[in-house]
Amino acid sequence: MAGAGGRRWARPALGVLAFAAATLASGPRAALVADERPPYLDPSRPVDERIEDLLGRLTLEEKVGLVHANGKFRAGGVERLHVPFLWTADGPHGVREEVGVDSWEPAGWTTDFATAMPDGIALAATWDTGIAEAYGRTIGEEARARGKHVILGPALNIQRTPLCGRSYDYFGEDPWLAGRITVGYVKGMQAEQTIACLKHFAANNQERDRGSIDVQVDERPLREIYLPAFEAGVREGGALAVMGAYNKVRGEHMCHNDDLLNHVLKNEWGFKGAVISDWGGAHDTRQAVLNGLDLEMGTGKPYDQYFLAGPFLAGLKDGTYPASVLDDKVRRNLRMLVASGGLDGRRPGTINTAAHWDVARRTAQEGIVLLKNEPSVLPLDLAKVRTIAVIGDNAVRRFAAGGNAAGVKAFREITALEGIVARVGGRADVVFSQGYRQPARRGFGQPDVAGVRTSDLTAASLEEAKELADRAVEAARQADAVLFVGGLTHQSGADDEGVDRRDLSLPAHQDELIARIVEANPRTAVVLIAGSPVDMTTWLEKTPSVLQAWYGGSEAGSALASVLFGDVSPSGKLPCTFPRKLADSPAHAAGLARQFPGEGGKVWYDEGLLVGYRWNDAKGIEPLFPFGHGLSYTRFQYASLEPKLAAGADGPSATLTLQLTNAGARQGAEVVQAYVRPVRPPVERPEKELKAFARVPLEPGETKTVTLELGPRAFAYYDPSARGWRVAKGRYEVLVGSSSRDIRLRTAIEVAKAALLH
Repeated sequence: MAGAGGRRWARPALGVLAFAAATLASGPRAALVADERPPYLDPSRPVDERIEDLLGRLTLEEKVGLVHANGKFRAGGVERLHVPFLWTADGPHGVREEVGVDSWEPAGWTTDFATAMPDGIALAATWDTGIAEAYGRTIGEEARARGKHVILGPALNIQRTPLCGRSYDYFGEDPWLAGRITVGYVKGMQAEQTIACLKHFAANNQERDRGSIDVQVDERPLREIYLPAFEAGVREGGALAVMGAYNKVRGEHMCHNDDLLNHVLKNEWGFKGAVISDWGGAHDTRQAVLNGLDLEMGTGKPYDQYFLAGPFLAGLKDGTYPASVLDDKVRRNLRMLVASGGLDGRRPGTINTAAHWDVARRTAQEGIVLLKNEPSVLPLDLAKVRTIAVIGDNAVRRFAAGGNAAGVKAFREITALEGIVARVGGRADVVFSQGYRQPARRGFGQPDVAGVRTSDLTAASLEEAKELADRAVEAARQADAVLFVGGLTHQSGADDEGVDRRDLSLPAHQDELIARIVEANPRTAVVLIAGSPVDMTTWLEKTPSVLQAWYGGSEAGSALASVLFGDVSPSGKLPCTFPRKLADSPAHAAGLARQFPGEGGKVWYDEGLLVGYRWNDAKGIEPLFPFGHGLSYTRFQYASLEPKLAAGADGPSATLTLQLTNAGARQGAEVVQAYVRPVRPPVERPEKELKAFARVPLEPGETKTVTLELGPRAFAYYDPSARGWRVAKGRYEVLVGSSSRDIRLRTAIEVAKAALLH
């Protein structure tokens, strides 16, 4: 890999896995003379022909060996036929640190560093499908350099509750936005000979009781809210792997859920890839065999005792299971191996390059959301500021290795303080004061089947907390400007796998500290590093400027500094609603355990279609910050919205054009958002739904024509009785603006003929 100084390092052999390393590096066909190659090793032949040829050469035992793990992140491998192991690795925002073949403990390599990309919610906050593709390419290329065929990502579960411990991994609350980001990510990654594994399919919207909770959700919200991003990733992105979730949906575990895996994913959507279990997500041999699982991982037993190992083999031999079911699973797993270049010699990969860090930086920059800036503290002008107080524990924290869900060992990760100091470059004095101490882990429990450990947290003592806060307030009082960098961490109970948050509050008494700092120095900007909404109500009104910076990856500090000092104008938009209080969120509005976290082993999605901003619209609730919100250092003017309707064989579609002008003095980018509102629909519909968007960069004074496309699904709802999408004839309003609550232009479209889409 290329280090900071540009050196090239050879990827090490894998010790006892020398055979696998050799075949991954050069391809099994390299050992054979060209005219001796069997068809399955001939890359010029069609993929299906190659798979069928190899399938016919495998013994029954070898086939079964291809459908279950033989390492923590490894499966398959047939040395006799020069078929290498299939290697997987966590993502979704970087290639995970190497662990032992049969252990969750770090392998102790010195060559498994990787670029830490901004977390999924930061990527979604860019609203930029182009950067999503570059993001996927970056991880795909680094995975190839590390010898990984499959990256376990992207993660695209919908944010049903702001308390979900893995909100930071996901793409927010809206299925259209999540779907567009997913398609870009998948296309980029798979263009780099790395298979994208969409996870966690489906309705994995909480961490509490995730291994057993049974989601009770009606068909319309399932289809309209929780499945569209997966469908887009499969049908448009071409993803060749899908990970089954831990939870149940309507009584069946998702890793062997006949309706959603066989009928919806494979038959209806035409998915040709493999369904991979989440680690330890399989529970029964018969269901795993017949209900759609293709590759069993992490079950926590000896490998030959996995449900799709010895028990499956015995059932095949005694006729309990047909051989055709096994052959289908093997085909799907071989398709991943062929598509990733595993049989042919993969292109060389690169890792930790300047180009990769640039993608990480641009993603972080574009994802930073300016929530508030009145009066304008930001951007800071170094010609007018002599002393800057940087306050907050998160200013010096690194986050790439945390959260249990990725474990990236970052070659570099620039903290907020490091980025600020580098950008200031001695033109002002930068004073740092910790201000508070985030709770720290104390004692690790045993890892579960997914390698997640439980732990307790220790907070600062009252004396320590008071001393840290008093020093910070004094530093703020003496500074010309204050940058408070706080928020959450990947510690248990915050943004972390395996456990949900208890509430929306900031830990370690940050609310009280922020209020004291703002009182001491009104020229304060608050920077929140967090992957989910937090409560700001006690200090927001008196705080002039607030930035949501998420977890920014390897270049987090550089990206943040470029926005703080005006090198770039912020352009991120919220991919989720920030509520004023938890009760404003649909899963918590009634305060019933049945709705969250569940009771009697079940959780009921009683809110139906009304997730996120749809709930706020229906109930007339004013959010703290609405979905799609994000300010800029410049101003944008919208004008001349024109619709053009087309009635095609596949249903109605429309093209929208409008004029967008940068009316300010700085370069900037605006995300133009189009929402569709059905007027007097025949069934219950949300007030409006996002159906198109475009990120548009503009120079000062520049005007561009923006074009947005609305396909047939933009007007449709799911009809369970027809198992299809139905467009009702009638009037539809199109609302175009800068957020879900900042609508600038309106128009109407008349659909003259109803249609049933499939």
